[in-house]
Amino acid sequence: MSRTSNSAAKLAAIAVIFAAVRVVPTLRAQVNPSSDSNYSSAANSFYGSVTVQPVTDEELKLSLDDAVRRGLDTNLGLKQAEYSEKNLRGQYNQAVQQFLPTISLVGDAGYHMYNLAALGFGPGLVQKILPILPPGTNIAGLSFITRAEVTEGQLKYEQTLFSGPVIAGYKAAGAGMRAAYFAKMSARGEVVQQVASVYLRAISAASAVENARALEEADRVAFNNAHEAHLAGTAANLDELRARVQYQTEQQARIQAENTFQKDLILLKREIGLDPGQKIVLIDRAPYSELAVQTPEEVRAIAYKNRQDYQNMQNQVQELKAVHQAYRAQRLPTLSFNGYYGVTEVTSIGSHGNFAATGELKFPIFREASLRGNIDASQAQSDSAEAQLSDLRVKIDQQVRTALLDVAANKKLVDVAQSNVELATRALSDETDRVNAGVDDTLPLVDAQASLATAQNNYVESLYQFNISKLILARSAGILEQQYRDYLGR
Repeated sequence: MSRTSNSAAKLAAIAVIFAAVRVVPTLRAQVNPSSDSNYSSAANSFYGSVTVQPVTDEELKLSLDDAVRRGLDTNLGLKQAEYSEKNLRGQYNQAVQQFLPTISLVGDAGYHMYNLAALGFGPGLVQKILPILPPGTNIAGLSFITRAEVTEGQLKYEQTLFSGPVIAGYKAAGAGMRAAYFAKMSARGEVVQQVASVYLRAISAASAVENARALEEADRVAFNNAHEAHLAGTAANLDELRARVQYQTEQQARIQAENTFQKDLILLKREIGLDPGQKIVLIDRAPYSELAVQTPEEVRAIAYKNRQDYQNMQNQVQELKAVHQAYRAQRLPTLSFNGYYGVTEVTSIGSHGNFAATGELKFPIFREASLRGNIDASQAQSDSAEAQLSDLRVKIDQQVRTALLDVAANKKLVDVAQSNVELATRALSDETDRVNAGVDDTLPLVDAQASLATAQNNYVESLYQFNISKLILARSAGILEQQYRDYLGR
């Protein structure tokens, strides 16, 4: 390879480093997985996983921590981020080789035949040099076709001693590797948020099933009582019909709740690498705890320090600045050294050492159009990254403030929903006593039961939204993977 092509390879290596890392997982708004039409690995790789465990007949007891651990081990989106980092590391190693000394050892042995006449040592040349040969030299048997066994070995060394693009390339490579690392860590936070959200959704669905079963059982008892009372002639047929309708309504609600719960379990298993047919039991209940009051300024400072996507973007800015400097440095001279030492042995002649040492100082004379084009393009890309970093700082502030508002609002909604459950429970108890005492018919009782069912469902949903908002706050601060247990109050 010529020295010109070596320089081109180095610039190409810088371009490889510049273009390698561009996958930055972003913080997305949390949605209800059960109702999200895009909840599939085709639309979002974080909704898929690599199944690593075969189906067993035993029920797998699964805690939230177990689910998160399995998600980090098998989630498809995280695997792709890890593969991207490995791919970049391979490209990085290829590029860095252009910046390091190259030492190679070459050896060969062979049988050679030479046509001296074709090389210029023909009869005419012999006749010209014959007068200077010793007297009595016999050239009559001289053959112009010779044969020889040649063995040679060479140790070659190449190194660029100074080059602006090389130095800037090292900086770009380091920034690119750091960006890849933070992209992977951001993907880990995405996995924790996805898995924890689906687990909490499944817990809420399980609570809805329990509430539906309890209300169904209560309505079954009320229906039996109304039926017996009707047979005894102490209650009208209308009361029995109302009790039957309410009982069957709760049966429908229970069936729907059980179906939703089973689908949520399938989604959870899909996220953590379990076969959809594997039986699992969620051993954690819906967590509830108040969160210490934090100001937007406090959370924002934590986010600027810990947000992986923010650190990723910072390193991308450094990378683009280094690439820009690499293009600007093409105007500087380049100093390189090339050399080799070898030994060649020819049959009947012996061996002899040979070497070469060459230093090269190269100045660009007239490449202004190309240089200016590269510099202007890299400057534009660097300015674009700076603008994105500035926008991300504002976006983080916005996300932090929004998350804090959601946490505060959802906490109030939980308190209200809990109070409504208590009031609805008391109202149902009082109305049950009135019906049993013959003061009221069954219509107010049915209304009280419906109010309790609505209050319980609202409480379950508000508790779920409160926990999800705390997860989003932790993700906004960049500490979800480390502190999700503390934010959920487990």
